[in-house]
Amino acid sequence: MSSESNPTFKGLKPGRRTFLKASSAAALGAAFAPSVTASATASSTQKQKQSDASTVDLVNILQGTDSTYTFSRGNTLPIAATPFGTSHWTLQSEGGTPWFFLASHRRLQGFRCTHQLSSWLSDYGYAVFLPFSGDPNPEPGARSSSWRPEQAELRPYSMRVEFLRYQVQSELVPTERCCVVQSTNGSGNPSGFLIEIPAGGAVVSQDKFRREIQFTSTINEGGVPANFATYYVVRFDQPLEDVEVVQLKKGQAIVCRFGKEQTTLARIATSFISFDQAVLNLDREVGTKSIDDLRTAAKATWTDAFSRLEVEGGSDKQRRTFYSCLYRALLFPRVWHELDTNGKTYHYSAYTGKISPGVMYADHGYWDVYRAWYPFMSVVYPERLGEILQAWVNAYSEGGWLPQFPAPGYRACMTGSLIDSVFGDAAAKGIQGFDLATAYKGLYRHATEPGDPDKGYGRRGIEEYLKLGYVSTDEVEQSVAETTDAAYGDFCIAQVAKALGKHDDAAKFMKRSENWRVLFDPGTGFMRGKKRDGSMIAPFDPFQWGSPYVEGSAWQHRWDAPHDMSTLFEKLGGSSKVVEILEKMCTQDPVFHVGVYGQEIHEMSEMAAVDFGQYAHSNQPVHHVLYIFALAGRPDRTQYWVRRVMDELYSPETFAGDEDTGSMAAWYVMSAMGFFPVCPGKAEYVVGKSLFPAMTVRLPGSKTLRIVNHSPDSTSQHAELNGRRLDQPILSHADVMAGGNLRFI
Repeated sequence: MSSESNPTFKGLKPGRRTFLKASSAAALGAAFAPSVTASATASSTQKQKQSDASTVDLVNILQGTDSTYTFSRGNTLPIAATPFGTSHWTLQSEGGTPWFFLASHRRLQGFRCTHQLSSWLSDYGYAVFLPFSGDPNPEPGARSSSWRPEQAELRPYSMRVEFLRYQVQSELVPTERCCVVQSTNGSGNPSGFLIEIPAGGAVVSQDKFRREIQFTSTINEGGVPANFATYYVVRFDQPLEDVEVVQLKKGQAIVCRFGKEQTTLARIATSFISFDQAVLNLDREVGTKSIDDLRTAAKATWTDAFSRLEVEGGSDKQRRTFYSCLYRALLFPRVWHELDTNGKTYHYSAYTGKISPGVMYADHGYWDVYRAWYPFMSVVYPERLGEILQAWVNAYSEGGWLPQFPAPGYRACMTGSLIDSVFGDAAAKGIQGFDLATAYKGLYRHATEPGDPDKGYGRRGIEEYLKLGYVSTDEVEQSVAETTDAAYGDFCIAQVAKALGKHDDAAKFMKRSENWRVLFDPGTGFMRGKKRDGSMIAPFDPFQWGSPYVEGSAWQHRWDAPHDMSTLFEKLGGSSKVVEILEKMCTQDPVFHVGVYGQEIHEMSEMAAVDFGQYAHSNQPVHHVLYIFALAGRPDRTQYWVRRVMDELYSPETFAGDEDTGSMAAWYVMSAMGFFPVCPGKAEYVVGKSLFPAMTVRLPGSKTLRIVNHSPDSTSQHAELNGRRLDQPILSHADVMAGGNLRFI
């Protein structure tokens, strides 16, 4: 996802000290389960718990942060949070830009509470917090302080940095909706704590005697109703000597001073509902607990989540990359609901502006994540997935339409209605925990009625699609992508209809799922844009990016019929010809023509920077392509190319392009497991080859899937499931979830 395909984008231009080791405490048994339940995961031995605990510290939360507007190595943030946490806590090195943290910067402006899912969509409801000493100018640039990234301790559950200018050592520890910031001032100057509120926010209460500050942050760039606010409550353990509100060039700052206090602790809560709810969140999640206890609890939550996947062997780089990717895969979508005084779940609706009962999640781009992330969750965390799916059902019930790109509410971004895939995959696999019948009503509506894509719901070009069987280039710029996404979406809707016993609907949508075929040009072997009169646009340039495609050319969109591969194979000349085409795709020069973009966009640069031809792993449309080799009878080429991608395009420091809320990370994790969904919506996976000598997947119901690779560094001849040789490179979802032994021989 980039600015060029995001209508909401605004057009940005581009003396040595160390921390003492934290005191240890008894591990807490925090269960990694849906946020409103207390179901426990499969138990493990003490030895396993110790092993799992060490894996959390293999994570590099800086992975992917060395990115810019023109070249992405992930476009991520270093985030301290709990899995799927409502509030993400990060570092700000430069305000006033969506790229507000750059790994190369050597100065910080403070800790930031962020809700940003991507630098292309900007942040909302954020605030910045800086412990300081002395009397700094509160303007962001003027107050910034040097830091040493190489000496900082940055973990999923804790951020420890030293603000060198102020001689303040500070640690932030997160909970689901809150955090604590403990700081030690070694300068001899008075201690302080600064809170930056973006323009539009308001200081509601400042009571130095109660040691409490309340304020709102309303900043956003869309996706929320007019009455949106993030409510903050900051409570200090130490007495406040003075509190001052200072107007900034943009926004305002609350400057709190403690006098001679050398160690201070701020307890910070957030809520999307009210100040009272923020106080309730603070009392429930933080209370009077010490930072040591909170750190132990946060680490235990990550440990519990990581315990679902245990790898054995492999290189240090592979293990660090794997667990860094697993961390990334467990950050989004964020929990958007809260618990009232009776423990019942409710939420502020980003679709109506009202308070509504039930669960809600936010900040997920289906276009990015449907290929790998949702299938990954269906295997490893299906309980959480069911709750997330119910959130999307609730979004439909509240707003009247299923969202295209919930960020946090309706947002117009990218093509298609890929939530079709999300529910189609869940229906085919029998995922529980959500209202499938109501989901179907939402799917049926956007597949049969005009919505308002410019507002973030409904299919673009649906009127033409229903009349002609395709979206014409006269009507929609990205017409090929809209047509193929719609045809695949129809296949997925058919799976939901089938699961509900609506057989006539299923047959209707299955017939519509063939619509991609009218765009296939047998003369060139590519999908091509078609005009309203039925003629294809000319001249044809397979290397031209953009319309009628999106973030790619005809090469990347050649395989946009994952649900109908047998027909696509036939049209391309059979399996042997498909293998030849795939090999050419991966080995030819990474040529691109900028087309309607008019300039080189970052996805083009990232494809050109590596030796994978037209296989642009830096963007999601090709993420299923390497597994097509196996479907065409050459599993060895799937294994070869997938392994090259894992070795060359992933590391503990970088991704190949925008990571996009778990999409890149989930591709790596699933590929490391040795199987991947070419077509979400079919309850099956295409077999590749696992990365590690051994891996254990802990499944619901105390089942396990043991994956063994007898030759990690060479291609396998075949795979066996529970001693049975797989004659075809296909694993059913049912077989995976039943557990047992998967061996690559």
